[in-house]
Amino acid sequence: MLFKLVHLKGIRSGTITLVFRRWKKAAVKKGSLLNTAVGLVKVESIVIVKENKITKTDAMMAGFDDREELLKLLQRKEEGEIYKIKVSFQGADPRIQLRQKNSLTNEEYHLLNEKLSRLDQYSKKGSWTLDVMTSIKNNPKLRAMDLAAITGFEKVWLKLNIRKLKNLGLTISHEIGYELSPLGKLYLKKATKKKT
Repeated sequence: MLFKLVHLKGIRSGTITLVFRRWKKAAVKKGSLLNTAVGLVKVESIVIVKENKITKTDAMMAGFDDREELLKLLQRKEEGEIYKIKVSFQGADPRIQLRQKNSLTNEEYHLLNEKLSRLDQYSKKGSWTLDVMTSIKNNPKLRAMDLAAITGFEKVWLKLNIRKLKNLGLTISHEIGYELSPLGKLYLKKATKKKT
């Protein structure tokens, strides 16, 4: 579920507590925790509403100046139901603290290794995690398209899977490109040593 940064800032400050989306099928459920650019956002409730039941207050709670502005946005998609989603800010993204780790115990290394091995094992592309991490280390802040050319993976697949590395605290996403986090550098150094 994507948010504009201006709306994320509103959710973080508490001035925005509602989100509206038109979907064929709900993309989130009650209780979901969403990792966003400003931190964790919780889905408090989600219900289907009719367009004529959306009030001016609803629109303002969703960060819009008036009801018409919100409806105009929702009408861009013709198909699907309108979902009224109550959200709340839950705190900083735990991955930020995780990725800043500057030490890695043997136990933590083995746990990460198991998680990455599973990503490799269940991928139709075969083992990819160390190759992608090495490419990011050697080419920090390179555009996803150029990184895809270097690694030989499709851009869309690569972006999706780098997100899995990010969820483990191993990479940092920038407006353009990626870099290894301090934790990612530690892990890669240790993993490379063990291979040699």
